[in-house]
Amino acid sequence: MADIKLALQEKYEKEDKNEKKEIKEKTLTSESMTEPEIDKLPQPTGWRILVLPFVMPEKSKGGVIIAQESLDRARVAVQAGYVLRMGPLAYQDKDKFTTGPWCQEKEWVIFARYAGSRLQIEGGEIRILNDDEVLATVKDPEHILHAI
Repeated sequence: MADIKLALQEKYEKEDKNEKKEIKEKTLTSESMTEPEIDKLPQPTGWRILVLPFVMPEKSKGGVIIAQESLDRARVAVQAGYVLRMGPLAYQDKDKFTTGPWCQEKEWVIFARYAGSRLQIEGGEIRILNDDEVLATVKDPEHILHAI
């Protein structure tokens, strides 16, 4: 029996593919951030750090598609981010940071679940953290993800 496709079904499938492609293109990731795009973002002042939160993959390594609700919940509570910029006074307090800076630009860091100020921008969000809110550095945030 031949597959029968209705005109509306084809239209919705096509729109759905285009919408998913558009969302994927707009989503900010550490790989998609170029210097000109970073220059458009706010320059943190004082001891603050501009961080791009880690974006959960939409598929698990086993190929399971993760529900949108789970992705949204994970994005709000993400605890890892990519350092985009640092304020001029970040880690300058020698009494507080006796061993030197805890992180540098272009490093992945871990911070408290709801730390920092959230700024919504096209393609996602960025956070502005205080320099002392960085808890650790990590080479790859996928290694510390909890199962959804």
